[in-house]
Amino acid sequence: GAASARVVATGRHTGFARLVRLTAATTRPRTPLESDIRRLVRRLATVALTVGAVFVGIMVLMGASPATGLLFGIGVIVALVPEGLLPTVTLSLAVAAQRMSREKALVRRLEAVETLGATTVICTDKTGTLTQNQMTVVEAWTPAGHAAVEGPGYAPQAVIRAAPDVMPSLREMATAARLCSEGRVALDRDDSWTAHGDPMDAAVDALAHRLHLPDAGAPLVLRPFHRAFMAMEADTPGRSVMKGAPEAVATRCGALDPAAQRALDEFTGRGLRVLGVAERTDGCDWRLLGLLAFQDPPRPGVSAAIAECRRAGIALVMLTGDHPRTARAIADQIGLARPGSPVLTGDRLPTDPTALADLVDHDGVVLARISPEQKLTVAQALRDRGHVVAMTGDGVNDAPALVECDIGVAMGLGGTDVAREAADLVLLDDHFATIVSAVRQGRGTFLAARRFLTYHLSSNVAELTPFLIWALTGGEYPLALGVLQILCIDLGSDTVTAIALGSDPPGPRVLGRPPVHGPLLDRQVAVRAFGILGPWEALIAMGAFTVALTWPSGSPLVAAASGGAYLAVIMLQGANAFACRSVTRPAWRMLSGSPTLPAAVAVSLAFGVVTLVVPVLAALLGQSWPPWPAVVVIVIGAAGLWAVDAVEKRVRARRQAPGDAEQPGVGQPCERGRLPSRSHTSPGRSMSR
Repeated sequence: GAASARVVATGRHTGFARLVRLTAATTRPRTPLESDIRRLVRRLATVALTVGAVFVGIMVLMGASPATGLLFGIGVIVALVPEGLLPTVTLSLAVAAQRMSREKALVRRLEAVETLGATTVICTDKTGTLTQNQMTVVEAWTPAGHAAVEGPGYAPQAVIRAAPDVMPSLREMATAARLCSEGRVALDRDDSWTAHGDPMDAAVDALAHRLHLPDAGAPLVLRPFHRAFMAMEADTPGRSVMKGAPEAVATRCGALDPAAQRALDEFTGRGLRVLGVAERTDGCDWRLLGLLAFQDPPRPGVSAAIAECRRAGIALVMLTGDHPRTARAIADQIGLARPGSPVLTGDRLPTDPTALADLVDHDGVVLARISPEQKLTVAQALRDRGHVVAMTGDGVNDAPALVECDIGVAMGLGGTDVAREAADLVLLDDHFATIVSAVRQGRGTFLAARRFLTYHLSSNVAELTPFLIWALTGGEYPLALGVLQILCIDLGSDTVTAIALGSDPPGPRVLGRPPVHGPLLDRQVAVRAFGILGPWEALIAMGAFTVALTWPSGSPLVAAASGGAYLAVIMLQGANAFACRSVTRPAWRMLSGSPTLPAAVAVSLAFGVVTLVVPVLAALLGQSWPPWPAVVVIVIGAAGLWAVDAVEKRVRARRQAPGDAEQPGVGQPCERGRLPSRSHTSPGRSMSR
């Protein structure tokens, strides 16, 4: 047939162009881990360059040539810089992302893995995320009376309970609703009826099949943004039909009569989604045909996932386009709403960011009849309060909010390509519980970063000490370790073990504490690396070097002594790896539970032995196998590291307040510090500072 259209906007004036401008103007925030690593790298680089320059000056003052001093300074810098840190961080994030993908969460940006662990509030959709998004018309109201529909899924077989005089009105309403629907149900190859298109439209089509109504075909329906209804001309000349949100339909019909309002209150109070259906003929006023009530049951396991979020100190906010009573009923069913938590509608949200934050900065808030633009303002308001915000979305309109928040979560099954492109995380099963699994991996990644940072920095202390002793003695005491030896330790030995530390799975109690993010290099890491583990490694390495210097052997004394210091650092780092797995449990209780660490330590030790006993490699590094007294010192020192580490953990546990103590478990090495720009949240109270 023929049709006519009126163009009201083109190009940059269209709704899509406005969304593009809004998305382009939104800046993706830098992740906490990215910011922390930048600060850490700057600090380490500044310290390394400064100390290296000081040693160059010392060398020149001692009479060495500038070239020799420069080479010596480079050695000091190499000793201070943890070369394996950034590769280890990247691989740890990649391993966590791989684990998330197995749990149906696809990570699009590696940095987002750790940000999930710092999340303090999750703003979640209702339909499809908390519920199954499997719509079924279960009840209907018409001016002639009520009707109940009993039949699961989209199959055309169902029992319809209604008085005989209600059936004509029900058929009239179902016919009009289907004319305004694009989605349809169809019989698939496995002989099951499934939805094709919008699930709510498909449920309307299924109701029409159950009423044995003829299908007039799928009409062309234009869906303008931000209108809670759709209308079209029917096949009968002069007849128009409309379906949409009851309040939007009622506005065009004058108002809901008391019987319709009572039915609406009853349906929404039970958590049912409701559509109003109306028609008009020959330009007359719109006439309400009735209300359709849809059931969308909660997903299995979503209540347990919400409870786990609360135990982890993560607050929850529901954002939905549904009726407020429907949203509140579902929130109550799944345990998201708290007693007294407000239910706010989009038309009543203030435009002032501070006032908006005061309203939504509470755990268990339900926001109904929310537009995508309001999602963006909610995300901005919560981030301005210092929260790390995760936001779910599936539509084109959700793209700005997914970019603005710290973690954008898109739906992989029911979402649009635009939403998936804008998101950091894509849920392959559209299930809220998958977000909780991803948060667990994110927290484990942060704790893993603390583990291998402590491990790397301990080694740097042991590697720098020979240069300090050499400088303090004016070169009289031989240099225990050379630049090539340090590089072999950092890149050939430490990196393998650090990667294994970073690959440890998160502990079973990783979600048992609030999501307070802090710097990687906090006071606890610094004390353990620079005050306990590192100095002990340096002491044993220099002790083995000194013993080898004074013990005659078949090899040159300096080469054998240097081999002793080299072997000491590698062996003590192997012992240190198990000590770094936890800051509460002694190292000998951490020997099991890691799938890769024992093998990584064995490879590291084998690498050290090979570089000591293979003549070509040993000559290149300027070392040889140390005498047996030095080896005894090394073995005793490795056992002593575990003892020193256990004493430090016991002393710290006694000093620490019981409420602040870390819950023991594999993969929980240290307590998170507070990030100044983030807030600490607790369930059951305002999320604001």
